[in-house]
Amino acid sequence: MYDICCVGHITLDKVVTPQAAKHMAGGTSFYFSNAIRNMDVNYTLVTSLALSEMPVVEKLRNKGIEVHATTGGETVYFENIYSVNQDHRTQRVLQKADPFTIEQLDEIQSNVYHLGPLLADDISVEFIKALAQRGKLSLDAQGYLRKVEDKNVVAIDWPEKREALQHIHILKVNEHEMEVLTGITDIHEGAKVLNEWGVKEVVVTLGSMGSVIYNDGVYYQIPAYKPVEVVDATGCGDTYMAGYLYQRAKGKGFQEAGEFAAAMASFKIESSGPFTGTKEDVLELLAKHSLKPKA
Repeated sequence: MYDICCVGHITLDKVVTPQAAKHMAGGTSFYFSNAIRNMDVNYTLVTSLALSEMPVVEKLRNKGIEVHATTGGETVYFENIYSVNQDHRTQRVLQKADPFTIEQLDEIQSNVYHLGPLLADDISVEFIKALAQRGKLSLDAQGYLRKVEDKNVVAIDWPEKREALQHIHILKVNEHEMEVLTGITDIHEGAKVLNEWGVKEVVVTLGSMGSVIYNDGVYYQIPAYKPVEVVDATGCGDTYMAGYLYQRAKGKGFQEAGEFAAAMASFKIESSGPFTGTKEDVLELLAKHSLKPKA
């Protein structure tokens, strides 16, 4: 029995920032797995990719990450272009992968399954319903709100959202995704609507403005911890969720879990590639901020 299992495609990423253009592995599953690997939880990744990209999986395994990989089809290929404002990016999809099937998880038992679809057809609602019978589901909604038109990623609504979200225990969205799903711009009202649709824990990330967690009628305001330098925001949301789910798996409350997650994301944004720090690094950053006088 695992504490946390992440389900998602590993991608090929081209990340373009004002400083440079870099090619690297990516995707929710990649950034989440790297971020949680140094934490004391029993974790596994379920992914799929082209056989030619298996060296990426072997590198993860060499870091001590347990990976269940299906080969065949294509590997997802994303191009992420950032402006000076790292809260915003333009995306293109140059290649797509096959959808996941529930059979890929037949031998996996986990308390929590974190789903990281990158595109709308990665994980079906039928998959969600079947997996919800096995454990709590956590979902990063971003993939369901992405449609590919002539290789460009455009924002769309998720037609099956009401049917699917009643099976989701924890939902992570940013403010733009929340607005697409609910039609509401007010963070508190939008989170409340998502909760009414069946989500128990609603996590709304606001980039440099922090995040809000809503559960059982209570809003938890999570600060953002200012990074020393803003280098690359790719994977920050995935790193945040790795920290959040780790802390929740350890029995921590919403505020404490959110602050730990935010500190992890702050570390991540200071360099390209995935989070490489430890639990102790995150706690040290939190301790420093707790000693600062309130403004």
